[in-house]
Amino acid sequence: MTARGSHFTLRTAGKADVVDITARVHEAVRSTGIREGIACVATAGSTAAVTTLEFEPGLVKDLRAALDRILPPGLRYAHAETGGDDNGDSHLRSTFLGTTLSLPVSGGRALLGTWQQVVFVELDHRPREREITVQVVGE
Repeated sequence: MTARGSHFTLRTAGKADVVDITARVHEAVRSTGIREGIACVATAGSTAAVTTLEFEPGLVKDLRAALDRILPPGLRYAHAETGGDDNGDSHLRSTFLGTTLSLPVSGGRALLGTWQQVVFVELDHRPREREITVQVVGE
């Protein structure tokens, strides 16, 4: 059993920016040389998320609207009182969506459905530079 990983960075626009990172994840998995196993895609941040989505404009818009309905910006979150930032919604959205994604690897490729892409979701209110880690365990 072998574990190998890589990192890449991306710049985001903030405010629920959704970025298709599928090609970069596939390249990271391929570069490990591992043919069969599991890939973990992760971001170290409490106001960001990694998930899957059919990356098309309508669903991106729907995702943003759903997040606004579930955890609206502009509400009074206790985080503003204790953390000093007015981005409590960003932290909670990250908790709901998650900061990691596990994907099976077969034939040296992360397995995804036909209409499924890996996306990074910037949930903070401002643009950021983010690091994504892809760790692959297998043979």
